[in-house]
Amino acid sequence: MAAPLLDQRTRSSNRIVAAICLAFFAGMVGMAYAAVPIYAMFCKATGYGGTTQRVEQYSDRVLDRKITVRFDANVAGVPWDFKPTAREMTMKIGETAQAHYTATNLFSAPSAGRATFNVTPEMAGAYFNKVECFCFTDTTLKPGQTLDMPVVFFVDPDIDDVPELKGITTITLSYTFFPIEVEKPVAAAPQAGRDASNTNTEGNLGG
Repeated sequence: MAAPLLDQRTRSSNRIVAAICLAFFAGMVGMAYAAVPIYAMFCKATGYGGTTQRVEQYSDRVLDRKITVRFDANVAGVPWDFKPTAREMTMKIGETAQAHYTATNLFSAPSAGRATFNVTPEMAGAYFNKVECFCFTDTTLKPGQTLDMPVVFFVDPDIDDVPELKGITTITLSYTFFPIEVEKPVAAAPQAGRDASNTNTEGNLGG
């Protein structure tokens, strides 16, 4: 009786260990998936990695110190001519400015893309505030279509209080468009009455 009882306890312990390992593995997978949006939220909140900030109000301070913002445009697999209308502009820190990008579809069919962005130097991302932007918005262009894409932004005056950024004179705002799939129109369902009429006609011809 002792041996079967021992085997039963051993099997029970093995099942418990297996369940713990499975739960641990599932937890690690879940954490891996959760890490992506958590990291994105962290970047947006802190400006880490050159991520700019999205705000809904303008700066209430304007400094005498000026800074130049350069504009960079890239495509990664999208058949577009994507570029800024001006390569750079100089404004006072805290002053609201508007820049424009344009995108032209060079392909013979509709194509779609979505833009990501970053700022260099990376530490300046926390102080580069965008009020209006086309980033992370799905954009579809018809063949030959050109679209104007405005960006409204300002550099936070608090940047002047950061020792590492006190001496910078230039910030670069860079966008890259990546392809996304164009939604295909749903085909119209055949009309039931029309199909029945065709069937009857074919039956009469056959008879």
